[in-house]
Amino acid sequence: MSELIRVEHLTKTYYLGEVQVPALKGVDLAIPAGECVAIMGASGSGKSTFMNILGCLDRPTQGKYFLDEKDVSVLSRDELARIRNQKIGFVFQNFNLLGRTTALENVELPLYYRHNHTSRDRHRDAMEALKTVGLQGREHHQPSQLSGGQQQRVAIARALVNQPSLILADEPTGNLDTRTSLEIMDIFQRLNRESGITVILVTHEIDIASYAGRRVVFRDGKVILDERVQPRQAAEDLNRVPASAEGETP
Repeated sequence: MSELIRVEHLTKTYYLGEVQVPALKGVDLAIPAGECVAIMGASGSGKSTFMNILGCLDRPTQGKYFLDEKDVSVLSRDELARIRNQKIGFVFQNFNLLGRTTALENVELPLYYRHNHTSRDRHRDAMEALKTVGLQGREHHQPSQLSGGQQQRVAIARALVNQPSLILADEPTGNLDTRTSLEIMDIFQRLNRESGITVILVTHEIDIASYAGRRVVFRDGKVILDERVQPRQAAEDLNRVPASAEGETP
């Protein structure tokens, strides 16, 4: 498999007045296209800083970050914004949906940055993304009318709508019950397996990390463990967990 991500000697230092706070201390890592990777570590280990750099939301202090063989660590703010919109989909613990807009309108939002997309194109692509996550029929519901798991599905559909090569998920099951978490992980596994999308998720939950095929553990700004494993299958585990109180179906 070709490399989608490569970081070389990546460091990040924050400055609080005259105090230097090192967050990353020379990280070297390569992630081939099509992998599903869990990033783990205690609070302050550097994992969130690492994810922000991968998502082009922050820049390293030193070192290089290559995405699709392009050194994005030297790009301008506008160029980074284009890469975020074209290549990366984001999924957050708190969903980050606009409360007074429908599921369909939330999913359409990234498409407004595509100047050649008509309103019909946006509607078609957003409906297809909602169908992918099993929310057809709910497109006109606002977030307050949806369960937590359904809101996260909307967030995943929004991340998918631009057909990214990379999805970054930050604690995507942190606010969900056990069965709903499995349903969300099943979606990520299907996207990874069937569409070849690279999925990188930050989680502090070992059970959730077990659904990824690779685990990278950070401590004190360094990678202390990088291992490939046989991932558990969320679809199989769903059969052993009682129905969610949210009343959702996978």
